[in-house]
Amino acid sequence: SYKPNIAFYEAHGLKGWQALEKTIAYLNEKCPDHFTIADAKRGDIGNTSSRYAKAFFEELNFDSITVAPYMGKDSIEPFLEYENKHTILLALTSNVGAFDYQTKMIGDQMLYQKVIDISKEWKNSRNLMYVIGATKAEYLADVRKIIPDSFLLVPGVGAQGGSLEKVCEFGMNDQVGLLVNSSRGILYASNGRDFAEAAAKKARELHVQMKKILINY
Repeated sequence: SYKPNIAFYEAHGLKGWQALEKTIAYLNEKCPDHFTIADAKRGDIGNTSSRYAKAFFEELNFDSITVAPYMGKDSIEPFLEYENKHTILLALTSNVGAFDYQTKMIGDQMLYQKVIDISKEWKNSRNLMYVIGATKAEYLADVRKIIPDSFLLVPGVGAQGGSLEKVCEFGMNDQVGLLVNSSRGILYASNGRDFAEAAAKKARELHVQMKKILINY
Protein backbone atom coordinates (compact mmCIF):
# COMPACT_ATOMS: atom_id res chain seq x y z
CA SER A 1 0.00 0.00 0.00
CA TYR A 2 0.96 3.67 -0.32
CA LYS A 3 0.14 6.33 2.29
CA PRO A 4 1.04 9.88 1.24
CA ASN A 5 1.07 12.29 4.18
CA ILE A 6 -1.11 15.11 2.86
CA ALA A 7 0.41 17.79 5.12
CA PHE A 8 3.75 17.55 3.33
CA TYR A 9 1.98 18.36 0.06
CA GLU A 10 -0.26 21.08 1.53
CA ALA A 11 2.79 22.86 2.93
CA HIS A 12 3.72 23.80 -0.65
CA GLY A 13 0.38 25.39 -1.50
CA LEU A 14 -0.95 25.04 -5.03
CA LYS A 15 2.23 23.34 -6.26
CA GLY A 16 1.87 20.81 -3.47
CA TRP A 17 -1.69 19.94 -4.48
CA GLN A 18 -0.61 19.60 -8.08
CA ALA A 19 2.16 17.25 -6.94
CA LEU A 20 -0.39 15.24 -4.93
CA GLU A 21 -2.61 14.92 -8.00
CA LYS A 22 0.35 13.63 -9.99
CA THR A 23 1.35 11.24 -7.19
CA ILE A 24 -2.04 9.56 -6.85
CA ALA A 25 -2.59 9.50 -10.62
CA TYR A 26 0.77 7.74 -11.03
CA LEU A 27 -0.03 5.22 -8.29
CA ASN A 28 -3.47 4.45 -9.71
CA GLU A 29 -2.02 3.98 -13.19
CA LYS A 30 1.17 2.07 -12.38
CA CYS A 31 0.08 0.22 -9.22
CA PRO A 32 -3.69 -0.28 -9.62
CA ASP A 33 -3.77 -3.27 -7.27
CA HIS A 34 -2.11 -1.41 -4.40
CA PHE A 35 -4.23 0.10 -1.63
CA THR A 36 -3.86 3.89 -1.36
CA ILE A 37 -4.35 5.88 1.84
CA ALA A 38 -4.75 9.65 2.07
CA ASP A 39 -3.12 10.34 5.43
CA ALA A 40 -5.14 13.52 5.94
CA LYS A 41 -6.70 13.05 9.41
CA ARG A 42 -9.81 15.01 8.47
CA GLY A 43 -13.02 15.39 10.49
CA ASP A 44 -15.49 18.29 10.70
CA ILE A 45 -19.23 19.00 10.68
CA GLY A 46 -21.19 16.97 8.16
CA ASN A 47 -21.34 19.35 5.20
CA THR A 48 -17.59 20.02 5.48
CA SER A 49 -16.72 16.34 5.83
CA SER A 50 -18.81 15.58 2.75
CA ARG A 51 -16.57 17.96 0.78
CA TYR A 52 -13.44 16.31 2.17
CA ALA A 53 -14.85 12.94 1.15
CA LYS A 54 -15.59 14.19 -2.35
CA ALA A 55 -12.10 15.64 -2.69
CA PHE A 56 -10.22 12.51 -1.66
CA PHE A 57 -12.56 9.77 -2.90
CA GLU A 58 -13.91 11.29 -6.11
CA GLU A 59 -11.49 13.94 -7.33
CA LEU A 60 -8.24 12.29 -6.22
CA ASN A 61 -9.56 8.71 -6.19
CA PHE A 62 -7.84 7.46 -3.04
CA ASP A 63 -9.00 4.10 -1.70
CA SER A 64 -9.12 5.35 1.88
CA ILE A 65 -8.55 8.30 4.20
CA THR A 66 -7.57 8.71 7.84
CA VAL A 67 -10.08 10.66 9.95
CA ALA A 68 -10.29 12.02 13.51
CA PRO A 69 -13.37 10.89 15.50
CA TYR A 70 -13.51 13.68 18.10
CA MET A 71 -16.58 15.39 16.57
CA GLY A 72 -18.62 12.19 16.45
CA LYS A 73 -20.61 10.25 13.90
CA ASP A 74 -21.95 13.12 11.79
CA SER A 75 -18.34 14.12 11.05
CA ILE A 76 -17.47 10.59 9.88
CA GLU A 77 -20.58 9.19 8.20
CA PRO A 78 -20.16 11.31 5.02
CA PHE A 79 -16.97 9.33 4.35
CA LEU A 80 -18.69 6.02 5.12
CA GLU A 81 -21.32 6.62 2.44
CA TYR A 82 -18.79 5.71 -0.24
CA GLU A 83 -18.92 2.02 -1.12
CA ASN A 84 -15.61 0.36 -1.94
CA LYS A 85 -13.80 3.09 -0.02
CA HIS A 86 -12.46 2.81 3.51
CA THR A 87 -12.46 5.31 6.34
CA ILE A 88 -9.62 4.79 8.81
CA LEU A 89 -10.51 6.04 12.27
CA LEU A 90 -7.81 7.30 14.63
CA ALA A 91 -8.30 5.11 17.70
CA LEU A 92 -5.02 4.64 19.57
CA THR A 93 -2.22 6.56 17.91
CA SER A 94 1.54 6.00 18.04
CA ASN A 95 2.60 9.44 19.32
CA VAL A 96 3.55 10.18 22.94
CA GLY A 97 0.63 12.60 23.35
CA ALA A 98 -1.83 9.74 22.84
CA PHE A 99 -1.68 9.18 26.60
CA ASP A 100 -3.06 12.68 27.23
CA TYR A 101 -6.58 11.53 26.32
CA GLN A 102 -6.85 8.21 24.54
CA THR A 103 -6.09 5.96 27.51
CA LYS A 104 -8.09 7.91 30.11
CA MET A 105 -10.86 5.92 31.77
CA ILE A 106 -14.44 6.79 30.81
CA GLY A 107 -16.54 4.63 33.09
CA ASP A 108 -15.25 1.08 32.69
CA GLN A 109 -13.46 1.70 29.38
CA MET A 110 -10.52 3.71 28.15
CA LEU A 111 -11.49 6.52 25.79
CA TYR A 112 -10.05 4.81 22.71
CA GLN A 113 -12.04 1.66 23.54
CA LYS A 114 -15.24 3.67 23.83
CA VAL A 115 -14.53 5.39 20.50
CA ILE A 116 -14.15 2.00 18.80
CA ASP A 117 -17.24 0.60 20.52
CA ILE A 118 -19.45 3.55 19.56
CA SER A 119 -18.18 3.63 15.98
CA LYS A 120 -19.46 0.10 15.39
CA GLU A 121 -23.01 1.49 15.61
CA TRP A 122 -22.53 4.11 12.90
CA LYS A 123 -24.20 3.77 9.52
CA ASN A 124 -22.03 1.83 7.04
CA SER A 125 -19.51 1.00 9.78
CA ARG A 126 -18.46 -2.00 7.66
CA ASN A 127 -16.34 0.53 5.74
CA LEU A 128 -14.30 1.42 8.84
CA MET A 129 -10.71 0.55 9.57
CA TYR A 130 -8.83 1.69 12.68
CA VAL A 131 -5.44 3.22 13.46
CA ILE A 132 -3.67 1.44 16.32
CA GLY A 133 -0.07 2.53 16.83
CA ALA A 134 2.71 -0.07 16.83
CA THR A 135 4.16 1.64 19.90
CA LYS A 136 1.00 0.55 21.76
CA ALA A 137 1.23 -3.12 20.73
CA GLU A 138 0.34 -4.35 24.22
CA TYR A 139 -3.13 -2.82 23.77
CA LEU A 140 -3.86 -4.79 20.61
CA ALA A 141 -5.21 -7.83 22.47
CA ASP A 142 -7.89 -5.62 24.04
CA VAL A 143 -8.61 -3.99 20.68
CA ARG A 144 -9.22 -7.41 19.14
CA LYS A 145 -11.79 -8.18 21.84
CA ILE A 146 -13.85 -5.22 20.58
CA ILE A 147 -13.22 -5.53 16.83
CA PRO A 148 -11.98 -9.06 16.13
CA ASP A 149 -12.60 -8.89 12.38
CA SER A 150 -11.71 -5.29 11.47
CA PHE A 151 -8.62 -4.30 9.54
CA LEU A 152 -6.10 -2.22 11.49
CA LEU A 153 -3.65 0.32 10.12
CA VAL A 154 -0.59 0.09 12.36
CA PRO A 155 1.92 2.95 12.03
CA GLY A 156 5.02 3.33 14.18
CA VAL A 157 7.21 0.41 13.10
CA GLY A 158 10.71 1.69 12.41
CA ALA A 159 11.59 5.26 13.37
CA GLN A 160 9.08 5.38 16.24
CA GLY A 161 10.37 2.12 17.70
CA GLY A 162 7.32 -0.12 17.34
CA SER A 163 7.91 -3.89 17.28
CA LEU A 164 6.62 -5.77 14.23
CA GLU A 165 6.77 -9.05 16.17
CA LYS A 166 4.65 -7.71 19.05
CA VAL A 167 2.15 -6.14 16.66
CA CYS A 168 1.67 -9.48 14.90
CA GLU A 169 1.56 -11.44 18.16
CA PHE A 170 -1.29 -9.39 19.60
CA GLY A 171 -2.99 -7.98 16.51
CA MET A 172 -3.33 -10.70 13.88
CA ASN A 173 -6.71 -12.31 13.30
CA ASP A 174 -7.82 -15.18 11.04
CA GLN A 175 -7.42 -13.00 7.94
CA VAL A 176 -4.18 -11.43 9.28
CA GLY A 177 -6.10 -8.13 9.55
CA LEU A 178 -3.09 -5.82 9.76
CA LEU A 179 -1.71 -3.14 7.48
CA VAL A 180 1.67 -2.35 9.05
CA ASN A 181 3.18 0.97 8.09
CA SER A 182 6.77 2.19 8.18
CA SER A 183 7.31 5.69 6.78
CA ARG A 184 10.29 7.58 8.17
CA GLY A 185 12.23 4.37 8.77
CA ILE A 186 12.21 3.84 5.00
CA LEU A 187 12.05 7.37 3.58
CA TYR A 188 14.90 8.68 5.71
CA ALA A 189 17.11 5.60 5.70
CA SER A 190 19.83 7.85 4.29
CA ASN A 191 20.26 11.57 3.68
CA GLY A 192 23.03 10.98 1.17
CA ARG A 193 23.06 10.44 -2.57
CA ASP A 194 22.21 6.78 -1.97
CA PHE A 195 18.85 7.63 -0.36
CA ALA A 196 16.82 5.68 -2.95
CA GLU A 197 18.93 2.54 -2.60
CA ALA A 198 18.91 2.81 1.20
CA ALA A 199 15.12 3.23 1.27
CA ALA A 200 14.66 0.21 -1.00
CA LYS A 201 16.96 -1.84 1.24
CA LYS A 202 14.97 -0.93 4.37
CA ALA A 203 11.69 -1.75 2.62
CA ARG A 204 13.02 -5.15 1.55
CA GLU A 205 14.24 -5.87 5.09
CA LEU A 206 10.80 -5.14 6.51
CA HIS A 207 9.19 -7.24 3.79
CA VAL A 208 11.42 -10.19 4.69
CA GLN A 209 10.51 -9.81 8.38
CA MET A 210 6.81 -9.80 7.53
CA LYS A 211 7.16 -12.81 5.25
CA LYS A 212 8.89 -14.85 7.96
CA ILE A 213 6.12 -14.06 10.44
CA LEU A 214 3.39 -14.97 7.93
CA ILE A 215 5.08 -18.28 7.07
CA ASN A 216 5.00 -19.24 10.74
CA TYR A 217 1.50 -17.88 11.35
